[in-house]
Amino acid sequence: MKRQLLQTALLCLLGLAAHLPLQAQTTILRVSAIPDEAPTELQRKFKPLGEYLKKETGADVQFTPVTDYAAVVEGLATNKIDLAWLGGFTFVQAKLRTQGGAVPLVQRAEDEVFTSKFIVPTDSKAKTLTDLRGSTFAFGSPSSTSGHLMPRYFLMQAGLDPDKDFKTVAFSGAHDATVAFVAAGRAEAGALNASVLDKLVEAKNPNAAKVRVLATTAPYYDYNWTARPGLDAALQKKITEAFLKLNAAEPAHQEILSLQRASKFIPTKASNYDSIESAARAAGLLK
Repeated sequence: MKRQLLQTALLCLLGLAAHLPLQAQTTILRVSAIPDEAPTELQRKFKPLGEYLKKETGADVQFTPVTDYAAVVEGLATNKIDLAWLGGFTFVQAKLRTQGGAVPLVQRAEDEVFTSKFIVPTDSKAKTLTDLRGSTFAFGSPSSTSGHLMPRYFLMQAGLDPDKDFKTVAFSGAHDATVAFVAAGRAEAGALNASVLDKLVEAKNPNAAKVRVLATTAPYYDYNWTARPGLDAALQKKITEAFLKLNAAEPAHQEILSLQRASKFIPTKASNYDSIESAARAAGLLK
């Protein structure tokens, strides 16, 4: 009799579990970012943003660090990452890898007019880009928009072929590392994201004090937040609305925007990055 009562109770519990509302099931939102800065810095920048997205979307937001740019693209393509902070070139790679399935949601207002800066040691005699002919040069990551693709494109526009006109070309792996390379004399010149250089200067970084800006590129579209193919449309809408709601006049939003170096976020679209794709093909970085 007791056994029969236990079985009946168990069946009742199972029946209740089967009819629990879907809202009780927590959605996990796996977020990542291209590793264009030190891992500790990426984690620091994301922490308050992740807490905000969790509050606004109701999802369990989990940050998934990666070791290189290609891993972010592959993570989006294989549904291992749901949302990623990408550079313009990385977005183009993700778009091609997913046959157009990756969806760019928002970008910072600053990303409409992004630039890269060419740097040299403070005592360098170089005055123009052409003075760098025969120098040792450092880019960031091979897949970086602002640390490789666009600087390479603008060097070519200036009549310099990095693979032929520089003594050596190195890849530092990240923007802050490029500054360290040039500051330490490991390269006679380098190129990096203008925003990161500004941040290092503001923070009185000792490496930034040892370099100067030689030239600045023309503006181009760069970073965005991109959703993987097939991410729930309702969740995409919540994510987009959360970013668009961020307001520098709101004290609770100030830290998030400051860490993201954003005045505000605005909607974006895939066609904004067509010029990046064209530059990548012209520079021989896309076949």
